[in-house]
Amino acid sequence: MSYQTPFIHLPRTHILSRSPQTTMSPIRTQWTRLIRFVAAETSQVHIGQPVDGSLDVGLAASRGNTIKVHEIVGSTLDPAAYVSETVLTVKQLLSPLSREEVKYVRCLGLNYKDHAAEGGLPPPPFPVLFAKPVTSLIGPGATIVIPKAAQPVKEHLPDYEVELVIVIGKPAKDVSEEDALDYVLGYTAGNDVSFRKHQMAVSQWTFSKGFDNTNPLGPCLVSAAAVPDPQNFSLKCTLNGDVVQDGTTSEQIFTVRQTVAFLSQATTLEPGSIILTGTPKGVGFVKKPPLYMKHGDKMSTWIGGGIGTLVNDIVEEGKSKL
Repeated sequence: MSYQTPFIHLPRTHILSRSPQTTMSPIRTQWTRLIRFVAAETSQVHIGQPVDGSLDVGLAASRGNTIKVHEIVGSTLDPAAYVSETVLTVKQLLSPLSREEVKYVRCLGLNYKDHAAEGGLPPPPFPVLFAKPVTSLIGPGATIVIPKAAQPVKEHLPDYEVELVIVIGKPAKDVSEEDALDYVLGYTAGNDVSFRKHQMAVSQWTFSKGFDNTNPLGPCLVSAAAVPDPQNFSLKCTLNGDVVQDGTTSEQIFTVRQTVAFLSQATTLEPGSIILTGTPKGVGFVKKPPLYMKHGDKMSTWIGGGIGTLVNDIVEEGKSKL
């Protein structure tokens, strides 16, 4: 994260105190774990629920293992979509939402107490927000491309950030913390790949975190109805087999409830909007010496609760994939 941005110090009650709202019903999907994929039987894109409820789909796909899926009839954002008896085989695993389905990508910076501590900073008094273009999003197994604008890597410090991702399932505006989870369709994982030289040069982070084909998303979308407490997810990031981040969402400064409530103030969060909720300690650029991603590296980000592992190779633009 860049730590040069000035924070506006608002009273914490300004963020957390909300006027009473009409109670809404939570979103109840007929699926628990949803994936999007190209089927071997049809060579078409489908959505479905893995037959094996305990399978880490992302890890299995990276190993070339056979993955069987019950086809889901309907669309990802339609809670009425149902799990059919039709069984298909995954030919290619995709992100659970297509770029066309993602309405807006919001991201929180510096949202973990342990991450703030490793940077020697106090927790921010309100959520630090930036946005990404949907062209940055890629799926499991896709290649993270370090563009020429971020080379040489030793100077630009391409960095990893495992993050829990909220997927909004129905229009949310001026919602209370109490009702905030009722608007969440589900949760998935993201890797907020960041290019630190560009990030730390300016106060706005959208450019440095928004390059094309740099932000993996997936592999599974886990229904919010199947998550008793979103502040109890474990997160890990592994670079070339070494665990570099190992955290839990209990360290979040602003919880999922607080984040949805805050971001919905005077703003409609449309279905398909996604929110990256920050990263725990262990990022590369604060290490001594700095750790950064480079050509030929392999990156894995994992979140528990059935979400699973994103596995992605890293290639510097202009160089041949190894």
